[in-house]
Amino acid sequence: MSKLKISYKPMEITLIKRDKTRSDLKKDLGISPSTLAKMSRGEVVALTVILKICEYLDCPIQEVVEFIEDKSEYS
Repeated sequence: MSKLKISYKPMEITLIKRDKTRSDLKKDLGISPSTLAKMSRGEVVALTVILKICEYLDCPIQEVVEFIEDKSEYS
């Protein structure tokens, strides 16, 4: 069984489509820089944060986060 990892790449695409930036998330939603850094590294963040982002961007969760197969050798 292959391992899955989290990707926030869909959020980056959705931000571009909505003409928003990560700075907007920080300023408008109060998302901390450390949470945004976790997202940049593909780490787990609280589902409440994902919900806030979905509501802010008016989109389903699939447009914010996805699971992808971890193809790294050391997973």
